[in-house]
Amino acid sequence: MATLRDGRKIRAGAHRHDHGAGDLARYLVGPGGNDGLVIAGTTGESPTLTQDEQIDLIAAVVDAVDAPVIAGAGSNNTASAIDNTRRATEAGAVGLLHVAGYYNKPSQAGLTEHFRVCAEATDLPILLYDIPGRTGRKIATETIVDLIERVDNIIGVKDAAGSPAETSKLLSMAPEGTVVYSGDDALTLPLLAVGAVGCVGVATHWVGNEVSEMIEAFFSGDVERAAAINRRLIPSYSFETGDVAPNPVPSKAMMRVMGLPAGRCRLPMGPEPDGLESAARAILADLGRS
Repeated sequence: MATLRDGRKIRAGAHRHDHGAGDLARYLVGPGGNDGLVIAGTTGESPTLTQDEQIDLIAAVVDAVDAPVIAGAGSNNTASAIDNTRRATEAGAVGLLHVAGYYNKPSQAGLTEHFRVCAEATDLPILLYDIPGRTGRKIATETIVDLIERVDNIIGVKDAAGSPAETSKLLSMAPEGTVVYSGDDALTLPLLAVGAVGCVGVATHWVGNEVSEMIEAFFSGDVERAAAINRRLIPSYSFETGDVAPNPVPSKAMMRVMGLPAGRCRLPMGPEPDGLESAARAILADLGRS
């Protein structure tokens, strides 16, 4: 049973998938060391899900954990994104993630209107997701600032644009209270240095505790310790994605090696290359785990 913001209750429907997502979610916010979860993001497998599957997944995880669940609701089809927004809100998410329109490369004016009308479909806070390496279109700093200033429930950005200098510029221009989360594990520490408040990670599937320790060390002023932890995590950052095994293929291999529920990725994210699970075991061994 999930509770919506206005106190209404929703029940898990008979059609909701029971495919291990709840068990994995409980691990991630328990022993896995994560403070919350982002479900059905576009860097995961949401592009290979039907809309009903996506909403079922979000609702199943909301039911499974007592932790904040942010739902991916974006699309390059504005009508679909609005529908996703409404349905993810009803499914019990506490916030939403909206990616820039991918492939169709909208103008900045188009992005502005797209995000604005999506935000009108919910009262939940929204993070914009800026990942031009996958979408083909950077959300301009000025566009992000304009949206945060004019749309009450757009509160910040998941930043995977790859430029801490531009993130620093964004935070110098944006209203006080704007939040930035790193969306690129290898740049989390540099982004913290310019004002990010945390990360939405990939390697945090298996090094959530270490990343939490790094962030805590940084904010407590022990930058040397934070840097040392970051250096220890570089092999995990390198493992999480690549041309032969793009994210989320390595993450699912790692979950299987750790005995957690994770099948193979749906096409076109596959097939999985030989030796990936062996590489995952080597990563864990370097971290001192069996």
